[in-house]
Amino acid sequence: MATQVYWHDACLEHDTGAMHPERPDRLRAVRAALEAPDFAALDWQEAPRATVEQIARVHPRDHVERLLAAVPREGLVSLDPDTVMSPGSGEAALRAAGAVCAAVDAVMAGETKNAFCAVRPPGHHAEPATAMGFCLFNNVAVGAEQARKAHGLKRVAVIDFDVHHGNGTQAMFWNEPNLFFASTHQWPLYPGTGAAEERGVKNNILNRPLAMMEGSEEFRAALGEVILPAVERFGPELILISAGFDAHRDDPLAGLQFHTEDYAWATEAIAGLAERVCGGRLVSTLEGGYDLEALAASAAAHVSALMAA
Repeated sequence: MATQVYWHDACLEHDTGAMHPERPDRLRAVRAALEAPDFAALDWQEAPRATVEQIARVHPRDHVERLLAAVPREGLVSLDPDTVMSPGSGEAALRAAGAVCAAVDAVMAGETKNAFCAVRPPGHHAEPATAMGFCLFNNVAVGAEQARKAHGLKRVAVIDFDVHHGNGTQAMFWNEPNLFFASTHQWPLYPGTGAAEERGVKNNILNRPLAMMEGSEEFRAALGEVILPAVERFGPELILISAGFDAHRDDPLAGLQFHTEDYAWATEAIAGLAERVCGGRLVSTLEGGYDLEALAASAAAHVSALMAA
């Protein structure tokens, strides 16, 4: 079965303004990398819109409706100093969340073993009632609830290797013992959460913060020796990845020193875990990554490893 990639041109219409790091060119760079001959076997899928009901499983419905109503008819609206909406942002956000739901559906139906959602805006900073950190809706959390509500799964895990801590996902999972959130990230750094002491209602949160300038060795130890064994003990029926590539040494927004090869290694390791515990069922969605060349190369390494799983 071919790895699926979920995409929609609407995600290019989310305009964040001149000089904003979370810009449409990020997706263009990823698309160009995944259209190389080595990726000819990919199964490209059009991302559907998520319904308000799907998103309201993790965000209060009135918050979802207010956010969509706040999408401007023209120009830009700033929700905070980092988070911007344009006339195309509502459609992009619905397609981004819908991509993860559709990928979960496809994996659960056996149409594919794994999938990558090449979408924006990203999602892991979006808290239940707060859009923040470039994120409008929490795409990966919406996908986790799609697995539970639409497919009856009991235990779902998210592994997040973005350089910034996924505070929104952690907040949504905190009181849910059958949801497991594990993260490596630079700390201290925006958004200020992600200390090792943050453990959730039933030790279902696992943070392994990394110090500025740490790189491959520390990342591989955190993921391979701590996070993956913990996820395996949890025993998920589906694994989701918040795939941020901004811990790359060339990324301008932080100070970790990952190499492109680290993302291939991490993906292989997570896919191997998925094979052991949940029949290989694995869905990844794009989070950060702001140097276009590093993002394209890292996403390509990630998807190549998914294809080989």
